[in-house]
Amino acid sequence: MKSAADLQIITYPHPTLRYQAKPLRKVDARLKEIVDRMFELMYEYRGVGLAATQVDLPLRLFVMNSTGRQGDGQEIVMINPVISRPRGNEIAEEGCLSLPSIHGNVIRAKTIRVNAFTLDGQEINQDFSGYEARIIQHETDHLDGSLFIDRLKEGSELEIQGELEQLEIDFESRQRTGSLAEDSQLKADIAAWEAAYC
Repeated sequence: MKSAADLQIITYPHPTLRYQAKPLRKVDARLKEIVDRMFELMYEYRGVGLAATQVDLPLRLFVMNSTGRQGDGQEIVMINPVISRPRGNEIAEEGCLSLPSIHGNVIRAKTIRVNAFTLDGQEINQDFSGYEARIIQHETDHLDGSLFIDRLKEGSELEIQGELEQLEIDFESRQRTGSLAEDSQLKADIAAWEAAYC
């Protein structure tokens, strides 16, 4: 199992991005280091949210800060999030750190109720709206193995087909040259993390 310092953001079509993360059963010092590293990566790449599956971990947690700036806004960690009571709809452009340079308009609920836990084991049970609600829905999709491109309206995917194909070529090239683990090793890594935390 890799250390927190080794974590990097994975990109489409890495198979872990399509993995349904299992609920966490424990929080320890190592998991807290992982969360710190996830915030580092999120800020480094100018994101506002980052799910564990985006750093190749099959764990049901994500981090977010709607300002995207370290030291500004509120850093939130959500463990085992469950979304309910979606109300209203709005459309806005989204991007993703695992799909660099790809953007598209996505319909999301304006307001949602979220039940989750913090790193300290405190329960979160509150409504979120606007941009924060959008981030939470986007990151929770990641934990369910879904990407924002799956939510683009029909026909929109044709506009990004070239970028997706380039990401696929890059991924296959990295696997061939050995800079990325083979699928069998990726599955073994997932099993090890699940045995330790899920």
